[in-house]
Amino acid sequence: MDYGTLLQLLDSTIRLATPLLLASLAGLYSERSGVFDIGLEGKMLVAAMCAGAVAFYTGSAWVGALAGIFGSLIFALVHGVTSITFRGNQLIAGVALNFLASGLTVLTAQALFGQGGRTPPLEGAARFNPITLPLADALQGLPVIGPFYREVISGHSILVYAAFGIVALTWWVLYRTRYGLRLRAVGENPAAVDTAGIKVNNLRFSAVMVTGVLCGLAGAYMATALQAGFGKEMTAGRGYIALAALIFAKWRPVQAMYACLLFGFFQALALRPDVVEAVMRVKVPVPFLDALPYILTVIVLAGFIGKAIPPRAGGEPYVKER
Repeated sequence: MDYGTLLQLLDSTIRLATPLLLASLAGLYSERSGVFDIGLEGKMLVAAMCAGAVAFYTGSAWVGALAGIFGSLIFALVHGVTSITFRGNQLIAGVALNFLASGLTVLTAQALFGQGGRTPPLEGAARFNPITLPLADALQGLPVIGPFYREVISGHSILVYAAFGIVALTWWVLYRTRYGLRLRAVGENPAAVDTAGIKVNNLRFSAVMVTGVLCGLAGAYMATALQAGFGKEMTAGRGYIALAALIFAKWRPVQAMYACLLFGFFQALALRPDVVEAVMRVKVPVPFLDALPYILTVIVLAGFIGKAIPPRAGGEPYVKER
């Protein structure tokens, strides 16, 4: 494998890891607060449909992204009311939202466009187009570093750079702010937080809403940047992969970024069977390569890669003591 092919593979890794990263960070906020969210998939799917449809009608990717965030927030609100206000089972609520999103998005897209549950292709300003970073062209002639900067670092949409910026922001919020301290505490010992005069349910609701925003960005990225429109079941299990990455990272933002890049790399490999065959010198079935990210997901969730201990109060509705 030559250097040019490696750069193409790394470029694809970043593009494919971005929705996983946004969804993983979304789950981090919710689960750190003690609300397990298996409904990341559904929120991303609704956001992708809303973003694709609105971007097509308005011709603006930004308006589409806002619509995607709004759609995801509605699902996040439903999940919050079900799990926090009415103290329902968080996992069942998340699964129900996934099934609802799966049917609702196709039905809505079919009713709006009549194209088999997909939106028409997005063009021009209706998509987030690649951005060329400063000095990318000027440094291209430098050995190794120049092509790496030009082909891998530069040339992504603004949502890609925003996703990696949110990693740093999430680390700062969790470990350097009062809100982050309270968020981590409410996921471990909500009674102690309540004793300190902090409203547990309000704090959990805020985390669930942040989850909705980030899932909205993930879905909008898929429909308006990674692809040119919404398609049936286009998330293809990415919400579950993001959840596996979060568990793999043990609910830490920087480690979640590395885990998502690893999953993105496996997805990129699935698109380049020629590279795998050249390296391994054996023909590998394409369906096996397509299944690699999901195989890794099963391995992580089965606990084969270290023991991941979730927040102690995770999955348990908080009942205020009288």
